[in-house]
Amino acid sequence: MECGTLCSNGCAGARCGRASQRYAAPAGQFNRILRRAAFALAALAALWGAPAAAKTLQIVALGDSLTAGYGLPGKEDAYPARLEARLREDGFDVKVTNAGVSGDTAAGGRARLGWTLGGTKPDIAIVALGANDALRGLPPGQMRENLDAIITAFRDAGAKVLLAGMMAPPNFGRDYAAEFNAVFPALAEKHDVPLLPFLLEGVAMQAAMNQDDGIHPNPEGVAIMVDRIAPYVVRLIQELRRK
Repeated sequence: MECGTLCSNGCAGARCGRASQRYAAPAGQFNRILRRAAFALAALAALWGAPAAAKTLQIVALGDSLTAGYGLPGKEDAYPARLEARLREDGFDVKVTNAGVSGDTAAGGRARLGWTLGGTKPDIAIVALGANDALRGLPPGQMRENLDAIITAFRDAGAKVLLAGMMAPPNFGRDYAAEFNAVFPALAEKHDVPLLPFLLEGVAMQAAMNQDDGIHPNPEGVAIMVDRIAPYVVRLIQELRRK
């Protein structure tokens, strides 16, 4: 017999009300449980769907006075700081550490690898050494051995490497220049790393781009260096993001 029929009788109606309450309470509790479960699932879905916070990419610039910023108003004017500013303007979360030491040869850069790698683990390393090897007329084979070890150390540490090439001055003769200049493309091919053919392209031998010594870039020269370096670094960043 249906409840509607029973409710024509007062007693039956009371019993019907109590029966309805007995069945209504579990139904309400069930609805509350469903709502809570739905909320919990939505929260989990949000957590699963939320992208992980991207870490700041660590870039180390290993080099000599051209990296250190010799003769510039401040270290913030050296190419590593200017490169960091450029990359950040382009939306990349990066930190570029200036690991340049004036006067360093490739051997000097190799000797301080422990210090260079002792801090934050780099994601990208820019290796720009060799200018002082050329100015001192050091054997190109010796420079190659040291640069080879530097690239190997960075890659073993998990960093992507950009090798910046240098060119020998003409006063040491054609044979020396040919042997010296060939070191950089040979190492880039051996290690399968990108090569910036000449760090000072558009700057060297340009009086308006250099300080009074004719060797070290002024702020305008540094701007050109950054223009040359930045696209290579951006490609390496994009490779890291695809991993």
